Amino acid sequence: MRPKILVLYHITSFPLRATVRDLLYCYREYGDAECVYVNTAGRKELPSGLDKIPFDLIIFHTVFISLRWGGDAAYESVRQLLAPLINHPARKIVLPQDEWIHTTVLNRFIREFGIQSVYTVAPESEWPKIYHDVDFSKVSFHYVLTGYIETSVVNRVCALPARNRNIDIGYRAYKAPPWLGRHGFLKTDIADVFNREAPAAGFHTDISTRAADTILGDQWYDFLLSCRYFIGLEGGSTILDPDGSIWAKGEAYMKTHPEAGFEEVEQAVFPGLDGNLNLIAISPRHLECCITRTTQVLMEGDYNGILKPNRHYIPLRKDYSNLQEVFKQMKDESYRTEMAQNAWQDIVASGTYHYENFVSVVLRTAIGYTPAKPQPHETRLTLQFRQEEERYNQSLQRKAEWMSRLSNVYRRSGLKNLIQKLKT
Repeated sequence: MRPKILVLYHITSFPLRATVRDLLYCYREYGDAECVYVNTAGRKELPSGLDKIPFDLIIFHTVFISLRWGGDAAYESVRQLLAPLINHPARKIVLPQDEWIHTTVLNRFIREFGIQSVYTVAPESEWPKIYHDVDFSKVSFHYVLTGYIETSVVNRVCALPARNRNIDIGYRAYKAPPWLGRHGFLKTDIADVFNREAPAAGFHTDISTRAADTILGDQWYDFLLSCRYFIGLEGGSTILDPDGSIWAKGEAYMKTHPEAGFEEVEQAVFPGLDGNLNLIAISPRHLECCITRTTQVLMEGDYNGILKPNRHYIPLRKDYSNLQEVFKQMKDESYRTEMAQNAWQDIVASGTYHYENFVSVVLRTAIGYTPAKPQPHETRLTLQFRQEEERYNQSLQRKAEWMSRLSNVYRRSGLKNLIQKLKT
């Protein structure tokens, strides 16, 4: 008998990014189960009768537990909404990410909701620091990745015509604030160094950390397919911020010191704290490059033991002392294609890091269920809630669009400037 699974998430922006969609709906796609999805965003109460359904498993999804960024106030609101589920007999699991911030709220959630399994992206060495208030004898922990490979994406990319890789070096990343630690700072630093040094070495680059240059949807894979190389490093943070106070202090400091560099912010906001956490992990970006056979130049790291230096990527030292040697390696086209093929064969073709395997591991460890080869099916229960989910998300999207139009009118009308003048 197929298990009944409830997946709770919190999303207000539509349409979904492809990576978010794949991470969210992988249980429906590969779980071989009756999956009910409920978006908690904007709700004052849960759908009628939800707490009476005999679910076998309740999944508090990554895009639900990120609500803790709102601190205690956000937690109290969601606790009230989900109160009918606190004593539900189903097994309850949570899949957090960004486990470097608001961990106090995360610990409280695990205790009060009776979470029995945590699927964490943090290395085991960091669990006692992050989950300091969790009883490890009652809660099991499982080490997972931040994202996996979606088979339909692989098939779609493989079906695309061959591209002329006219960009030698590509890169996109958001400009991480200093209070993620020096590791986060390197995401911007690597972009600055390659933008400065690579053209002089004869490389054509498309490298940016500007929000305006973000690439979404299938255009992202088009971009990767146009790049011979992609630079980068592991994701994560090296500062633990249990209550969000470091983040708040950092934002306040940058408002009055917008030109401050990393060292200045470190001394003013988090002196002596960088390195109190080692939350470093491979990111979905690295797997996406394997899918598109885009060879990677990465700062030395562990990459969850998945990517191996000189087999799957060209290693770059964090002090850039071997940069010229790296440039020389990058000009060897046969070396590049060999490395791209290694990554494709070991990471993509092996199937090890696909969502289908991830879902199987989660369901097997959570409720002892091994999904059969997924077959498309819909029951009265899943159809009812799928229709409810679609109607509800459409209403959220219409509301967001209306608010956006209202905001544009407000901005263009000059009312904002008038109100600010009246206040002064």
